[in-house]
Amino acid sequence: MLKIAVLVSGGGTNLQAIIDAIDAGTITNAAIDIVISNNANAYALERAKQHGIEAMCLSPKSYETREQFNDALTQTIVDRKIDLVVLAGYLVIIPPQLIAAYKNRIINIHPSLIPSFCGTGFYGLKVHEEALKRGVKVTGATCHFVDEGTDTGPIILQKAVEIQPDDTPKTLQQRVMEQAEWIIMPRAIDLIANDKIQVADGIVTITE
Repeated sequence: MLKIAVLVSGGGTNLQAIIDAIDAGTITNAAIDIVISNNANAYALERAKQHGIEAMCLSPKSYETREQFNDALTQTIVDRKIDLVVLAGYLVIIPPQLIAAYKNRIINIHPSLIPSFCGTGFYGLKVHEEALKRGVKVTGATCHFVDEGTDTGPIILQKAVEIQPDDTPKTLQQRVMEQAEWIIMPRAIDLIANDKIQVADGIVTITE
């Protein structure tokens, strides 16, 4: 059974998609062990509690130095013997020591088709604003492993979403979540939980 830690900063819609997929049996052989947020007021923490999942706040603001926070977050995950770390709208830089300890065991969801509209500064509505400004006709979401760069890790799954003529950043954000993010993140977790993913030379191979 894959033990998952989900890291969140806000409302937790991707967390809810994972919870729902586990309940529905579309994610198998996996369970969420803990939900961690840097924001004590994140609704994601409430979502976790409503489903009987342990939830905690670990904020950099609670520590004198960033190194102390990095150590605390890493130690929490290691001590719980977590198998997979899922970043579901987590707006904190992942500690280098956690990335090193969890190579190809941390995944993230990004609201574009990487390598478009990704990297430093591209998160939340900003991604969709830039896509509309550029006039692209297709966007989507990418689920990828996390490495030392920003949105540069091996790509697991991508799903395209068409842009409509009357889209605003808000409507596009919602449709990308519904039609892509909430589908490919649970799918990636199920593949990992059932040993159907191999990574070699930065390329992900999926076996069905």
